[in-house]
Amino acid sequence: MKSHRILLLSFLAFTVCFAAWMINGVLVTFLTNNGIFRWTPIQTGWLLGLPVLVGSLLRLPIGVLTDKFGGKWVMSAILIISAIPMFFLSRANDYNTFLLLSIGFGIAGSSFAAGVAYTSLWYPKEKQGTALGLFGTGNIGAALTTLLAPGLLNRLTQNNTHLEGWRILPQLYAALLLVVAIVFLLFAKNRKPQNVKSFMQRFSPLKHLQVWRFGMYYFFVFGGFVALTQWLIPYYVNVYSMTILTAGFMTTAFNLPSGLIRAAGGVLADRVGARIVLYWVFGVSIICLLFLFPPRVEIQTPGQGVMAAQPGTVMAVTDSEIIITDLQQPAEKTIYPLQNKEDHITIRFGIHHDKEGFLPLPSTFAWHEPQVKVGDNINKGQLLAKGVTLIYFQANKWIFSTLVFIIGIMMGIGSAAVFKHIPTYYPNDVGTVGGIVGVLGGMGGFLGPILFGYLLNITGVWTSCWIFLFIIALISLIWMRFAIKRIDATAT
Repeated sequence: MKSHRILLLSFLAFTVCFAAWMINGVLVTFLTNNGIFRWTPIQTGWLLGLPVLVGSLLRLPIGVLTDKFGGKWVMSAILIISAIPMFFLSRANDYNTFLLLSIGFGIAGSSFAAGVAYTSLWYPKEKQGTALGLFGTGNIGAALTTLLAPGLLNRLTQNNTHLEGWRILPQLYAALLLVVAIVFLLFAKNRKPQNVKSFMQRFSPLKHLQVWRFGMYYFFVFGGFVALTQWLIPYYVNVYSMTILTAGFMTTAFNLPSGLIRAAGGVLADRVGARIVLYWVFGVSIICLLFLFPPRVEIQTPGQGVMAAQPGTVMAVTDSEIIITDLQQPAEKTIYPLQNKEDHITIRFGIHHDKEGFLPLPSTFAWHEPQVKVGDNINKGQLLAKGVTLIYFQANKWIFSTLVFIIGIMMGIGSAAVFKHIPTYYPNDVGTVGGIVGVLGGMGGFLGPILFGYLLNITGVWTSCWIFLFIIALISLIWMRFAIKRIDATAT
């Protein structure tokens, strides 16, 4: 069928655009880790976030242009325009040039608005959720970048022995964008909405609070997905000391299922309703995010010490005991056993150790440090040995990755459910409403890495990003609940 061909072409274009849109997550991490460019975490955050901002802000005008001129021409233009700065990225030698070119290829992110407006025209209302869910699986473009780009960089740089080889990667991406643009121009057929609207009519839905509420949902489910797709690579490298190649695989385990499951999210939204789906999405995400709060941490704190039961004179001090003679009866000895640090360690653990085993729960180890020496006269109740307790929480990478995987699945399902709302409530304004919702969602992808960077800089704690996402998900859930109660009250 012609509609299926259009869906396939739109999916292909969106996948390639999304892969290009996310390239800095891998490329910038590679360049900074190998000392090719010495950019600060805040500069890195801007390089990750600004392409997302550009693609997000352009989604609204791109949605309007798609309604006016048709998806064939708008999508083709996006692919071609994105390829130009992507190619010249290979010539960048300083931060400002890299930043400006990143802004240039950021237009690739606006392809989503064009695809939604274009694809929805080829399907009836009852199948639009499924169709848009299938189109939205183009998010796997992010997974293709995190999965393949680290390996490509490894090959292009000859296992990091010829670092200038990184410049070929953006050239390959530019060529891919151009090839897909040609395919789209050759095989796509143009279509526009039947009703021609004035400029003011096109933007009239934006005065509805409901549109902005949908945007808030999308800020979390899509913006969070985009932000984490880029942030997880440096997260794994810094927190778990992984190579960029391994970090890319682990990040792919987050974003690939999230992209693929989006189709199932569209089907679920068609069958049980987008509202029910979103309740589950926010609820499960909040629980998982809560468990991600505790950071990988090692804390040394005062523990239970050893105090003298009676006065006396210290006769001997060893790592395992303190012996005290009675002042009144020198022949009487009292032995105070001590926990020795070296003798009692059975499992080496700690952030500074490479092999820690599997420690799902916080681990503790206590020892004593003598505070007296031979010959000291001590009083009853005096501290003989200070207690020290080491508390270590591994934040086990497999448990961590499982929780992140679940969050990714929820984000994929939720993204499809949000866009099920748009053709249902605004069938004649899919481009405009989809554009503003896409802008707000993309803002999450833009602000995420930058805010994560600032939070890390202020707190020094990597898990601060999960606290931020938890707050966004909670606000979305509460807002949705109150909005639905108000709608139900009005209906009755």
